[in-house]
Amino acid sequence: MGSVGPAPWRRAAVVAALMLAAFTFNTTENLPVGLLGLMADDLGVSLAAVGALVTGYGLTVAVVSLPLAHATRSVPRRYLLAGLLGLLAVASWVSALGGMSYGVLLAARVATALTQAVFWAVMGPVAVGLFPPERRGRVIGLLSVGGSLATVAGVPAGTWLGGHTGWRTPFALLGVLALVSLVTIGVLLPSSRPEDGHSAYGAAPDRRGFRVVLTVTALSVTGAFAAFTYVVAFLDEVSGLGEDAVSAVLFAFGGAALAGVMVAGPLLERYPRATLAVPVAAQAVALLGLWATGHVPVASVVLIMLLGASVASAFMATQSRVLQVAPGRTETALAANSAAYNLGIAAGALLGGALLPSAGVRGTFLVGGLLTVGALAVLGLPLRRAGGKGRARMGHYRADAGR
Repeated sequence: MGSVGPAPWRRAAVVAALMLAAFTFNTTENLPVGLLGLMADDLGVSLAAVGALVTGYGLTVAVVSLPLAHATRSVPRRYLLAGLLGLLAVASWVSALGGMSYGVLLAARVATALTQAVFWAVMGPVAVGLFPPERRGRVIGLLSVGGSLATVAGVPAGTWLGGHTGWRTPFALLGVLALVSLVTIGVLLPSSRPEDGHSAYGAAPDRRGFRVVLTVTALSVTGAFAAFTYVVAFLDEVSGLGEDAVSAVLFAFGGAALAGVMVAGPLLERYPRATLAVPVAAQAVALLGLWATGHVPVASVVLIMLLGASVASAFMATQSRVLQVAPGRTETALAANSAAYNLGIAAGALLGGALLPSAGVRGTFLVGGLLTVGALAVLGLPLRRAGGKGRARMGHYRADAGR
C-alpha cells in the first residue's frame, strides 16, 4: 500500500489523535508536579516520595526505550498503538480509582512509563508515513504542538481541577482522552507492516550524523535541566519575583515553547541544520544571559521565554533530524533519542543539585549554558553529507535491520 493511500480526512484525524495522545502522555508524566501537596497528604507520604513518581517515570522511559522498541518492531502499528493507548487509559483509571496506596500508584506510573517509551518511538514514523516525504517536517511539528500543549494547558488545567475536585479527577479524565485517541486510531489508521513505507528507515542514513544528534540531545538537555530544575528558586532568589509573578513567568515559558515549535515546525524540511543549530544557540544565550543578567526582572522574563522556545524547538528538530539520518529502523533511532533526552533530564537535575551548595542557584545556569555551548560545538563538527550515497546504501540497512 502506498504511503499516501488514506483519504486526507483520515490522515488528518489520525494525526489529531496522535497529537491528543502526545498531550495526554506529557500531561500524565508531569501532572504530579502540580499536585504534590494534595497527593502527599492523601497518600500519607512525603513530598519527595511523590516527586519520585516524576523522576522515576523519566528514568524508566530512558532505560526501556531501546529494548521495547526492538521487541515491538514487528508488531503492526495499528494494533501496537491501540494496545499502548489502552494501557494508558487503564493505568490512568487505576491511578484515579485504585490509587488508594502509594504502591498501587507507583505501579500504575511504571506501567504508563513503559507504554510511553514505545509510543514516542513509533508515533513519528506512523504519522510521517501517512504523508509524502516532503511533508515530514510539518507533521513532526504538529506532533510537537500536541506535546507542548501539555505544558501550556494540560498540567495547569489538571492542577486547577485537582485542587477543586481532588487529585484523582484529572487522572480519570486523562484516561478518557486516551480512550478517544485509541478509538480514532483503531478505526482510521490503515493496517500495514511496520517496515513498509518511506518512514520506516532514515531518508539519508548516516551513522556519524546520528551519533552527533544523540550527543547534542544529551548535552543540551542536561544543560537545560541543570538550570531549569531550579528555576523557581532562581526567579525568587536572583530575580526577586514574588510567587504570583513566578507562576506567570512559568506560564509564559510554556507559551513560548508552544510558539517556538509552531514557528519552527514548517521550516524543518527546508532548513534541517539551521532549525537545530538556532535553538541550541538560543538556549545557550538564554542560560548564560540569565546567569549574567538574571538579577534584572525584565531581562529574566525575556530570557526565560527564550529558553522555553529554544528547548522545545531543539528537541523537535532532533526528532526530525533522526528521521533523516537514522542508520536503520527509525523507531529504534527515535527510541535512542528519547532515551538520551530522558537521561539528560535526570543527569541535569542531579548535576544542578550537586552544584547548589558550592555554586548557588545562579551557578547552575552558568554550567547549563556551558554544556549547551558544548552541544553547539558538537553540532558544528564537519559532517559527511549522506545524500545519494546514504540512499544507495538503503538496501543494505534494510537487510541489516532485522539482525
